[in-house]
Amino acid sequence: QVQVVESGGGLVQAGGSLRLSCEATGFTFGNYGMSWYRQAPGKERELVAGITSTGIVTDYPDSVKGRFAISRHRTKATVYLQMNSLKPEDTAVYYCKLRVLYRDYWGQGTQVSGSS
Repeated sequence: QVQVVESGGGLVQAGGSLRLSCEATGFTFGNYGMSWYRQAPGKERELVAGITSTGIVTDYPDSVKGRFAISRHRTKATVYLQMNSLKPEDTAVYYCKLRVLYRDYWGQGTQVSGSS
């Protein structure tokens, strides 16, 4: 059974940093991709960052470019999202998505709250 589990959310002051982790288990490694999305109250879920199993990183949206960085563990299906210079508008539930064999698996999400 595929499982996707996020961790690392919390409350942080504006300008602070936070690192999220996401581990996916229960599938056979091959080509896969993992992504971070976020959803703020009353807004649609948006893609924040993505990375393939070979380390190719998708482009970041302007809202986080230069502040957020995605990376991966070399031997596990684990990705990280380093978030720097956090702003109150970064407040959202952050979700991790695993895409493998044309199927998507989502985590439960982790809350990130930025205070001004």
